[in-house]
Amino acid sequence: MLRSRFLRRERTDGLLRPFARLGLHPIAWSVFSLPFAFAGMLLLGRGDPIAGLLMFLAAGAMDVIDGAVARATGTVTFLGAYIDGVIDRYVEIMLIVGLMLYLGGRIDLRLSLLFSLLIFGSLMTSFVRAYADHRGLVRDQEALRRMGGLLERAERLMLLYACIIAGLYSMDLVVLMLTITALLANLTVIQRVFLILNYARGNSGQS
Repeated sequence: MLRSRFLRRERTDGLLRPFARLGLHPIAWSVFSLPFAFAGMLLLGRGDPIAGLLMFLAAGAMDVIDGAVARATGTVTFLGAYIDGVIDRYVEIMLIVGLMLYLGGRIDLRLSLLFSLLIFGSLMTSFVRAYADHRGLVRDQEALRRMGGLLERAERLMLLYACIIAGLYSMDLVVLMLTITALLANLTVIQRVFLILNYARGNSGQS
């Protein structure tokens, strides 16, 4: 199982605590990731992968800071988590669109289907968990929070960032890595569906 938990939350929160002193609301930090991601998308479209990657890394930094600030200031809310999740989806889609623009004239029907599969897998990975919660299939919030998978968002973003770097050497390598990412993302969707079904069956058997 691919995981990207390089740093403990307590450690990252300690490192990022100074940002809480700036007085900005955590939601503001979340929103700041959007202009960075938009700039990264445009830069990739202009064929500047390094600058584009740096912009997306900055957007990712905003996503880490918002949670750390919320916990440091005691302002963790469902609304903040909701807005953060929505913005995360926009940032990821802008990254995928940026990669489409990066490939430029190479886009054909096969690559169009590949990007469609990648977008579907990226969005559905979060959707199947959220919809299980919405429908009450998994009432244990801790179980929902711990629900992992082959390729969670952090790992998926790392692979997409690697695709940008791969473009410096070979566009064929970019296509290969995108294919692997799309397949793993959709396998994660299937994996989570079965995890939820098994949980729901086990829960109904106890009632």
